Amino acid sequence: MGSEEKQGIIFVVLAYVFWGFMPIYWKLLEHVSSDEILSGRVIWSFIFTFMLVIVGRNLNQLRLDLKDLWANQKSFWGLFLASYLVSGNWFTYIYAVNAGYIVQTSLGYYINPLLSILLGIVFLKERLSRAQQFSVLLAAVGVIILTVSYGGIPWIAFTLAITFALYGLIKKSIKIDALRGLTIETFFVLPVALVYFIYLVVSDKAVFFNTDAPTAILLIFTGVATAVPLILFAKGTKTMPLYMSGFFQYIAPTLMLLVGIFLYDEAFSKIEFLSFSCIWLALILFTVSKIMQVRKVQVHK
Repeated sequence: MGSEEKQGIIFVVLAYVFWGFMPIYWKLLEHVSSDEILSGRVIWSFIFTFMLVIVGRNLNQLRLDLKDLWANQKSFWGLFLASYLVSGNWFTYIYAVNAGYIVQTSLGYYINPLLSILLGIVFLKERLSRAQQFSVLLAAVGVIILTVSYGGIPWIAFTLAITFALYGLIKKSIKIDALRGLTIETFFVLPVALVYFIYLVVSDKAVFFNTDAPTAILLIFTGVATAVPLILFAKGTKTMPLYMSGFFQYIAPTLMLLVGIFLYDEAFSKIEFLSFSCIWLALILFTVSKIMQVRKVQVHK
């Protein structure tokens, strides 16, 4: 394993650890409404990423990216749609954490990779081995058990999984630098975020201008909290095998689950344990079969 690959692994693990502990950050802002946090998050994310583009002397490249996107209308509107999908994902996530549904957010991010697999089969004509087919079925059983035990659909988990899986599918077809891509995505949502934030200020509902310094600082740093793990992840995945980054992605929902249970005393019944066990087994089975598949291909090269 080369030094670049080792560095890539460190970056990716750091990104997932960052995401795993993110509920603690949003909990510090639970006295602020989810819609204000989201509008601020978009605004500050754009400011932070745009500043990084300027510091990195990539402003001209950003213009070229926009020009290339506009020349390819499918990519332009694809990224436009992706930006609103990820914004919807952010809103659902912030709302869920502050409403006491961290365990359900964890479920959403466990379901997400399996949903991505199904989207890959439907839209990208990808094929699964027998073991992988069984793992998807096992995960579906886990979700059905949880749905029946809830007495209703765990809509938070499904919304998070569906929006992020669709976001990933669209992004897969658009080749663009991670930082500049994130800058453009936040730029697409910026007008809506600004208009809504102005409405909150005018109607005297905005907390930002009427709060203590720590809350204001935390709201400003939502941009950093959004961009840093995304940039680490993008840098790391460039120098490591895809199956390995796929394996590491379970760090975040596992940490979220532990944070929800042990730090915020969220309920985790035997039925939920049974359901999560099916999903954990499915993910282990899928990942192991994927690693074996990749190694078999490498041996035959």
